[in-house]
Amino acid sequence: MITAGIDIGGKDVKVVVLKDGKVLARTKGVGGFEQGEVAEDLLEKAARNANVSKDDIKSIGVTGSGKKYAPPHDVDITEIGASVKGAVFVAPSVGTVIDSGAEDSRGIKVNNGAAKDFATNDKCAAGAGAFCESMARALEVTLTEFGEISLTAEKGVPINAQCAVFAESEVVSLINSKTPKESIAKAVNDALAERVVAMVKRVGVEKDVVVVGGLGNNVGYVDALKRGFKTDVIVPEFPEYIGALGAALAATEQ
Repeated sequence: MITAGIDIGGKDVKVVVLKDGKVLARTKGVGGFEQGEVAEDLLEKAARNANVSKDDIKSIGVTGSGKKYAPPHDVDITEIGASVKGAVFVAPSVGTVIDSGAEDSRGIKVNNGAAKDFATNDKCAAGAGAFCESMARALEVTLTEFGEISLTAEKGVPINAQCAVFAESEVVSLINSKTPKESIAKAVNDALAERVVAMVKRVGVEKDVVVVGGLGNNVGYVDALKRGFKTDVIVPEFPEYIGALGAALAATEQ
């Protein structure tokens, strides 16, 4: 059976087309002000990329903070439920899921393939991908470069602000004082990971730890998580699509 999952997040819309447990296609785009139209267009594009007709898709699942804007669908699933389903599918041994997207970060304890407890950061960019985007803009580097250069830093510098707005001002001051970009990037990734590690520890950390969401592509953030938890972490391929994958799996079950 062919199903699809749509994840309408705080910034991007992601779509996965699934057939009998195999991903046929993935598409992604910025949601903007017309999230529903974007989701519809991406679903059609994903169907084309999968070489199937949209009519061949028997069931559609939706998730994400903007799921109320989703096109017609058969099942909706919470962001936590979708993250866990997707993470368990790609890493059956998962005990803890860290879902870090543009809008927020979550720590989820998993037992027997289901969410048992979770914690989430406040609705503040300082705990999510938007924080890294803001800092990357200040450093005039891409998000990919932002993660990579942080791994080359000889040392980090303290960033004390808990708010992304004030932290950006702090970064500008560091830039003006000629602090190396890589040191600033390391400090930002370390500060972000420190907040997430503290949050996850409130619900308890069980191996294996799996990182999903767009921030899973930030190698500097992932490295800081490893140091914070003092253990290795698993980052699946295409971590930003795990929520959409979970929604597609929920549609299959439906």
